[in-house]
Amino acid sequence: MRKIISVFLFFFPMTYFAQVTDRIDMMDMSNVAYQGFFYAGGEYVREGDQVTMGGAMYVEVMVPKEIRHPYPVVFFHGAGQTAVDWLQTPDGRPGWAYNFLDAGYVVYMEDYPGRGRSQYVPDYDGQLNIRNAPQLEEIFTASAAVSEEKQIFPQAPLHTQWPGTGRMGDPVFDFFNKTQVQFMAGQDGPAVAANIALLDMIGTPVILLTHSQGGAFGWPVAQARPDLVHAIVTVEPAAPPIRGVDTTNVQVLDRGGLSYGISSYPIEYEPPISGPSDLNVVLEDQAQGENLVPCYRQVEPARQLANLTHIPVLFLNGEGSYHRIFDHCLADWLNQAGVQTEYIRMEEVGLRGNGHMMMLEENSREIADYIIGWLNDLG
Repeated sequence: MRKIISVFLFFFPMTYFAQVTDRIDMMDMSNVAYQGFFYAGGEYVREGDQVTMGGAMYVEVMVPKEIRHPYPVVFFHGAGQTAVDWLQTPDGRPGWAYNFLDAGYVVYMEDYPGRGRSQYVPDYDGQLNIRNAPQLEEIFTASAAVSEEKQIFPQAPLHTQWPGTGRMGDPVFDFFNKTQVQFMAGQDGPAVAANIALLDMIGTPVILLTHSQGGAFGWPVAQARPDLVHAIVTVEPAAPPIRGVDTTNVQVLDRGGLSYGISSYPIEYEPPISGPSDLNVVLEDQAQGENLVPCYRQVEPARQLANLTHIPVLFLNGEGSYHRIFDHCLADWLNQAGVQTEYIRMEEVGLRGNGHMMMLEENSREIADYIIGWLNDLG
């Protein structure tokens, strides 16, 4: 056998075996000292007459060669997404994980329980959903183009930062669509529990960087472990408070919304509440501006989110996103409840044309730099 291998290598130099097709985008790992993965949370659960592990969450960690910041960044992804969002843009550029590594941060990325590389237990975890390609085009990738064909939301024509056309058949969109996975209907409880376990495992204060669905998970995690959260950066988190919104007609609905104001997961207020019905709320008489919905607010004196009041929050909202219609309502709710929230309409700081998936868009690096600058100012 050794003779056969020797002959084989004589005809095929070792450099042949090191070649990788240039059709695969690669990230430079020269700044990474260590990389690993583990699972946070989880417990044995019963599925019919069987027992299996459920509720565990896959976590990937990368450590830069030079750690220049004491607080690691923990990334929370959105619905239908995984940790892939933070690793690479769909047109092949380094994702925010590498941007933060370059700045000297340790980074943690996760796949929520029942999602991606975290196990899904059918009878225990419940129903799964997935977005179809036309939905992705409309709300994430081709909002401006779709708005020329039908009315979707008023800010759609301002969405200019998606790489490529954002339509089916475009290679960038097709790659992105392959990253979109199933998500559970009852995600809140498992995701919050697993992230509390993750913070306990890390054991030192962290920065939570949350996006979309993950925003609604970040607040109760910080509430449960306030001493382990240095700051929260939230990118168009789940919103609005109390009732949902019809984004096409810019109207408040009589259903949906975040029942506890900032999440549908139970949230603690001071004075305490026994449930969402204890929140005394009122809808604003009129909206704060054109193409914005009026907001639900607490009737004064407003209950406070006591466990979050010491945590500074950066809240980013894109110029061309459907979230522009209602995100201000969540920012107002947070500030009224005592949470130090800096709400940024991104075009006002020179970051124009972004949609909801801004971490994947053409100016993703500039957005990461803005966030890093804000964190540096915190000290």
